[in-house]
Amino acid sequence: MKTPLILLIEDDPLITDLVELYLERYGFHYATAHDAASGLARFYEQVPDLIVLDIMMPGRDGWSVCEEIRRTSAVPIIFLTGKGEGYDKLKGFSMGADDYMVKPFDAKELIARIRAVLKRTHPTLFKESVEFPDLIVDATEYRVLVRGVNAGCAPKEVELLYCLASRPGKVFTRDELLQNIWGMDYFGDSNTVDVHIKRIRDRIGDHAAWRIGTVRGVGYRFEVNSE
Repeated sequence: MKTPLILLIEDDPLITDLVELYLERYGFHYATAHDAASGLARFYEQVPDLIVLDIMMPGRDGWSVCEEIRRTSAVPIIFLTGKGEGYDKLKGFSMGADDYMVKPFDAKELIARIRAVLKRTHPTLFKESVEFPDLIVDATEYRVLVRGVNAGCAPKEVELLYCLASRPGKVFTRDELLQNIWGMDYFGDSNTVDVHIKRIRDRIGDHAAWRIGTVRGVGYRFEVNSE
């Protein structure tokens, strides 16, 4: 499964840093640009799966960027802007935008909207399911199949296993897993992750081709045996 590439065109460095943080945390590839000219250059070079586009930028504004892109491409565009008047939103949608968010915004809501647009426009690209020998982790249907049998994982267990298995070999700290699965506002401790990992291991058992590995003092990773 290809990881979606998000192009962020935004001139505010604080907003850029925040959006990049969340895109990385939720498993997206991303490219960034701070003005219209560099944004269009990146668009033509990298062919993103979705664009998050500011309107008020130095030089050319986001309206003109959207207009140029729409001459040749139907790539999904989400406007992220301080222009929140009704006529601005109508203008954005009439120009072919797929969604419109007004600043200040919730970064988790932006991620949710990116996912929703991608699911609508690229359903096969954004299928939240991974497969390994005798194991299917389907985060869309919230089920884990081991040798074709439903393992009976709870929703958070499915989300946690999918987070690990969708990026084999990557080490996730307990704090990263808490933020990814339970959210930035969760006030529990890292023991929550350990408890859920134990439950997942009990449900899916051991397999020669894969396992959830513990990185002592750090966190966990999903390990795949290529032999």
